[in-house]
Amino acid sequence: MEALQSLPPWVIPLVIALIGIAGILIFIRRSQPPSIDKRLSQFAERKDGGEEEESSGRGGMSVLTSRLDAVVSRNEKSNDLARDLAQADLKFTVTEFLMLRFASVILFALLGAFLGRASTLAAVLGLVIGGIIGLVAPNKFVQFKQKRRLNNFNNQLGDTVGLLANSLRSGYSLLQSMEMVSREAAPPMSQEFRRVVQEVGLGLSLEEAMNNMLRRVPSDDLDLMVSAINIQSEVGGNLSEILDTIAHTIRERVRIKGQIRVLTSQARYSGYVVTFLPIAIAGIITMINPDYMAPIFTFGMPPEAWCCMPVSSAFMMFLGFLAIRKIVNIEV
Repeated sequence: MEALQSLPPWVIPLVIALIGIAGILIFIRRSQPPSIDKRLSQFAERKDGGEEEESSGRGGMSVLTSRLDAVVSRNEKSNDLARDLAQADLKFTVTEFLMLRFASVILFALLGAFLGRASTLAAVLGLVIGGIIGLVAPNKFVQFKQKRRLNNFNNQLGDTVGLLANSLRSGYSLLQSMEMVSREAAPPMSQEFRRVVQEVGLGLSLEEAMNNMLRRVPSDDLDLMVSAINIQSEVGGNLSEILDTIAHTIRERVRIKGQIRVLTSQARYSGYVVTFLPIAIAGIITMINPDYMAPIFTFGMPPEAWCCMPVSSAFMMFLGFLAIRKIVNIEV
């Protein structure tokens, strides 16, 4: 209670605003499936038409959100953000993600101001640093989801290519083999091959559908498989034997990457501990006893106490973290 009473008076309105933003985000979630144009554009990549029908066909979407979608869609970066959300398999529109980012900025800024409540300077610094973290954190989360989904896809790709080769050898066509993979494999492999089959069913060629999958999943191993299939369709050859060779190559690459990851795990986690442990301890001490950390942010102290020591410490920890990441980042 004493900590709450010591908060500035502007904190409570901001918390109320944050709760209101969260309520808006819950309200704008779609309660009905998207329109037919929207579903077709996911597979056939239609560029024209259907914007008004799409905005009016969304159940549960408010007029304000529809207008925001129309404004955001005019920005060129919205297409890149929509692609990143699709690669991360996050069920958000660009507008919803931007509103989440805005809420994240407010939340982390309030948290930073609360941790720096020992002095005015610390509160301002915490507010600014928290806002920057809140601005970057959603993008980092999207990148984390993208990387994890890509790793899962690459781990499944070797067995999938072997399954395609065995299916071709048994007499199935390539499209029938992909349809079988879409039924038998686990996500995200089944999701991507199901999209390929659906795109071909909507009129795209197999080469275009495979290239679309490569844009959704930017994997070097998948690029090798797609290139082999496209070349075989032009010059001919035994596709099952080619896929067997590619499957062996992919399995060996995944095995070597796994060994490297195991051998470098101690160094990687040491970098995380060395970098984030001092920050965590400083945050915990600030929450328990703010007066103990107040002298660092007091102008009355010598310059090396309130300026050089925190700044140089953060800079050196950041350089050490980058050095460790560079050492353990081994390309295969």
